[in-house]
Amino acid sequence: MPILETRDLTKSYVVGKVEVPALRGVSVAIDEGEFVAIMGPSGCGKSTLLHIMGGLLSPTSGTILIDGEDLSKVSDAQRTDIRRRKIGFVFQRFNLFPTLTADGNLKLAEKIHSRDGGSAEKRREVLRLLKLEDKMRHKPLELSGGEQQRVALARAIINSPAIILADEPTGNLDTENSRIVLEMFKELNQKFGQTIIMITHNPEAAAACSRTIHMRDGHVVDASAAGAY
Repeated sequence: MPILETRDLTKSYVVGKVEVPALRGVSVAIDEGEFVAIMGPSGCGKSTLLHIMGGLLSPTSGTILIDGEDLSKVSDAQRTDIRRRKIGFVFQRFNLFPTLTADGNLKLAEKIHSRDGGSAEKRREVLRLLKLEDKMRHKPLELSGGEQQRVALARAIINSPAIILADEPTGNLDTENSRIVLEMFKELNQKFGQTIIMITHNPEAAAACSRTIHMRDGHVVDASAAGAY
């Protein structure tokens, strides 16, 4: 059974009196342990698809299954619980709290997930994995763009989610920092079997993945192309 599956998803937005379709019957299946890129021109629906996959948006119609749980058949509270337990998000703009240190950003993510506030040793372990152990007490503005993105990645994995959803995670990074972040994704995928779904415009980033889903005009046009993994 796929760890994440969409069946005939549609999503439309209303702009004034006009209904604008973003997804037009999207069906994809992601197996546990896959590292998948989603590519396509701007406006093709890939970000909308990712947000529906993560339970941040509801589809107009269709089904989204995460670990066999149908998000369309649960309450808002249950959907939030599934998202917190099973999904980690990495965004292009980092979205770190500027007044908190790297360790503080991870601790906050732990608190949202767990009443006991998490484990300082686990936070050190995750930051060590992402080569940030000497940056624990640094705030975001004291870090480079690549380091901030790695803190955002650490925050996404601190609660051991089943799936990481990454929206253009290298979009604001230079070539060297993009390479470092992609290597981190590959290590998480290869060594720990982490399922990763990544939106990207960059063919080099997509080549790091095991499979690429191509979208156009709200449709999936190819879901089987392999990257140079």
